[in-house]
Amino acid sequence: MPGKGPLPKDAATRVRRNKTGAALRVIEVQPTAQPELPTRYKSVDSEEGKFTDIVDWPTATIEWWSMWATSPLSAEFTDSDWEELKMAALLHAQFVEGDYKLAGELRLRTAKFGTTPEDRARLKIQFALADEAEERTERRKSSKQPKPGEDPRLKMKLA
Repeated sequence: MPGKGPLPKDAATRVRRNKTGAALRVIEVQPTAQPELPTRYKSVDSEEGKFTDIVDWPTATIEWWSMWATSPLSAEFTDSDWEELKMAALLHAQFVEGDYKLAGELRLRTAKFGTTPEDRARLKIQFALADEAEERTERRKSSKQPKPGEDPRLKMKLA
């Protein structure tokens, strides 16, 4: 008698078949250069609804924004990507100035752009340097392999 329990479902009726899903829709776009940080205001005049009191960007946020300009991740950003990062920059500035309750929102927004190694893994982004490092490791390992007919024990030093 084979195993216990009910017979397995027919493969055609299973819900999860580990299919790759629908094909990707490819749209041609032109990457956009990084815009300047927008003017930052401190308050709004309640009577007229106009922004008042221009505020300088924190140095840390300016450096963060500059980092995005040179990042390989931003090479294909479009206008909408940069607009989302502008919103993240506003959150970043407030966070740097001490509004720590915005940390979660800032993290969520920047995660969409692959900020950390974990974010890039989730987005299936891999830097090309990783491939080069693997090749170097393989070359190093293969150079340590004994040649055919060579006994590696003969290279051991006796104390």
